[in-house]
Amino acid sequence: MTDQPDLRHGESRSVDNSSSVVVDLREYKQSKDPLPVTFHRRELDAILWIYGRMVGDGEWRDYAIDHLKDRAVFSVFKRSGEMPLFRIEKNPKLAAKQGAYSVISVNGTILKRGHELNQVLKVFDKALKLVDK
Repeated sequence: MTDQPDLRHGESRSVDNSSSVVVDLREYKQSKDPLPVTFHRRELDAILWIYGRMVGDGEWRDYAIDHLKDRAVFSVFKRSGEMPLFRIEKNPKLAAKQGAYSVISVNGTILKRGHELNQVLKVFDKALKLVDK
């Protein structure tokens, strides 16, 4: 506590400075509601290059991008009303372990996982196709 003069009455009064804290509103909002995980421009370029190639081959027809709190997901579809054929996911929490990037099939099998997106996307170089039984 410090004594500071009260300019109105010429008296001194006690002021408690321990409770006055300046909070950055942006930091506070981010701590309460963190920004979603997103794909960066170079990541989207690599994914959309594969997507364009597969559309040209008639394999894929539609896509969706989801930016969630814990991961970003690029889903590809043969028809928009169906389950995604493949999901390309970016999960930063796995970056130090198995790698942040993964390609997941329609039945949930992880086809490839790694630290570099371009290496993970090479799984599509083998011309994966959905086979109807």
